[in-house]
Amino acid sequence: MSLHVKKLISASIVALGAAAMGGAAHAEIKIGLITTLSGGGAALGQDQLDGFMLAVEQNGGKLGGEDVTVISEDDQMKPEQGVQIARKMVNNDKVDFVTGIIYSNVMMAARKPILDAKVFLIGSNAGPSPMTGAECSPYFFSTSWNNDQLHEGAGEIATKLGYKNMYLMAPNYQAGKDALAGFKRFYKGEVLDEVYTQIGQMDYSVEIAQLQQVQPDAVYVMYPGSMGVNFVKQYRQAGLLGKLPLISAATIDGSTLPALQDLALGAITNAPWAPNLDNPQSKQFVEAFQAKYNRVPSQYAAQSYDAANLIDSALRKVNGDVKDKDALRKALEAADFKSIRGEFKYNTNHFPITDWYRVDVVKDENGKAALHAVDVVLKDHKDAYYEQCKM
Repeated sequence: MSLHVKKLISASIVALGAAAMGGAAHAEIKIGLITTLSGGGAALGQDQLDGFMLAVEQNGGKLGGEDVTVISEDDQMKPEQGVQIARKMVNNDKVDFVTGIIYSNVMMAARKPILDAKVFLIGSNAGPSPMTGAECSPYFFSTSWNNDQLHEGAGEIATKLGYKNMYLMAPNYQAGKDALAGFKRFYKGEVLDEVYTQIGQMDYSVEIAQLQQVQPDAVYVMYPGSMGVNFVKQYRQAGLLGKLPLISAATIDGSTLPALQDLALGAITNAPWAPNLDNPQSKQFVEAFQAKYNRVPSQYAAQSYDAANLIDSALRKVNGDVKDKDALRKALEAADFKSIRGEFKYNTNHFPITDWYRVDVVKDENGKAALHAVDVVLKDHKDAYYEQCKM
C-alpha cells in the first residue's frame, strides 16, 4: 500500500455479537493519527504509530472499554498535506479524537480545522510555543512537551558543565526557533553564534567548518530524524565528536541511534524519558515494544503510547460518551493514567509538568550504544508560556 494512501487500522470491530443478542453497544470510537511516514522523518512517525497501536493492543483492541478504529495518514512532513488530512478526518471520517503530529510546522497548520470543529487533539510530539501560551485551546492536550522545554534542560546541562561559550544550530522552522530560545533561557554563558539551516538539509560540511573557526567551548544542535543522522556523522568525520563537546535534543534519540550506533558515543542529550527509566510502566512498555517490533522504542513511541492511555483513561471516566465535551475535557485534564515518565500532571494550558533528564549515549551491558538517563536536570518543570494561556 502506498504511504500516500490512507491506512485504515481497525483496532477492533463494533460489537456486532452483543447487538445481535440484544445487548447495548456504543458506536465505535474513531481516532485519527496524523504522522510522518515517508521522507526523512519516517522513522519518527513509525515509532509514533507503533507506540499508539501497542497501547490499543494491550487494552484488548479497545480504549476505555470501547471499540476503536484508528485512521492513520502520512503528512509527508508537509503542512499543506497535514491540513488536508485534518479536514478530511474531521469532515469525512467524523473522528472523535486526532493524535500524533511529529513536526511543528505541520502542527501549526493542521490544528485549526481540528480545534475549530471542537475535536480533541492529543499531540504526542510537536509542541509549538504559540499553542502553549496565547493560542492555547481547551481542545488541545499534549503528552510530550512545549518545544522550548526540550531544550531548556540542555541549557541547564551546559551551564552545569561549565561551558563559558557555545555555538548553536537548528533548522529554520518553528521548532528550530523554539529550540534555541529554550536553550538560551537556561544557558548562562555566552552564545557566540546561532545558525539556522534549511529544513531537510543533509550536508553540513560548510557549517561545521565555520563553527570550528569560532572555537567554542561546546556546540548545541537540534536536528530531528535524518538531519540529525547526517549532522552527527559529519561531525564525527570532522574529528570533533569527543574533542568538541556536542549537546543536543531531538537529534540523537531512539529514532536516530540505530543508524548512528558507536558514532554517537559520548554525546549528551536532554529528554523527558529514556528506555532505562526505573518505573513499572516504562519497564513493561520497553519490554513489550521490543518484543513486538524488535527494536528499542524512542521517545516518539513512548509519548504516543501515553497519548493512547490518556484517551483510554478519559473514555473510562465518561463511560465512552464522547458527546459531552465538557465532561470529556475534565476527564483528560485529570490525566488519570500510568505514564511512562512516572508522575504526570497537567498545567493549566494542558501541557505536562514533569521531570527532565540528562541522557547520555553510552555502551550498555551488551556493548551496544544506548541512551541512558543519568540525572534529573529539571524537576516538575513547567513551560515558560502557561501564564499567557487564558482558558
